[in-house]
Amino acid sequence: MRIPVKPLSKYPWFLRPFFWNQKRNYGAVLQPGLLWGRVPRLFAAVALLYGVLDRKGSPLSPLLRSLITVRVSQINWCRFCVDINSATLAKRAGSMEKVENLDRWKESNVFDEQEKAVLEYTDAVTYPNQTVTDEHITRLKEFFDDDAIVELTGLIAFQNLSSKFNSALDVPSQGFCKLPDNHSNNNSAMISS
Repeated sequence: MRIPVKPLSKYPWFLRPFFWNQKRNYGAVLQPGLLWGRVPRLFAAVALLYGVLDRKGSPLSPLLRSLITVRVSQINWCRFCVDINSATLAKRAGSMEKVENLDRWKESNVFDEQEKAVLEYTDAVTYPNQTVTDEHITRLKEFFDDDAIVELTGLIAFQNLSSKFNSALDVPSQGFCKLPDNHSNNNSAMISS
């Protein structure tokens, strides 16, 4: 990583329960959390926003949220995010099939029409050479109301923030998901468009 993490004892006491919870849920403290934690107010703001976007009452299904987070992570070449979000996607989908096909979702038949509309929108928001069009929104309105589209856009924007942060600071994978060989070390597999 380009910025080192500090020993856990050097973080403010009020962040330690977050790290304890990460260790309980993932078996390890997450490296990005330790980096965000170097600026405690920033950590708190990011954690709060993530909690709002990943809540049980979201109009976006857990599976759809995972598809979005992995796709944005692929585009932004975030090794940590692809790793942890792919593990969550595989768990929510019940298999690795969607994970293994996500980098070529346009050619795959494992995604339904709602997922394809969301992935098309995710790509348009995330890729710098693409733009969101009225047609994207019209297609999303086949599946979502206006509030859900705002939340969908917020999730895509948040994952761009997170994955760009981790990619810029070279946060490594923590081994949560064993990806197929053609995905694990090949950046070109992460940027199909």
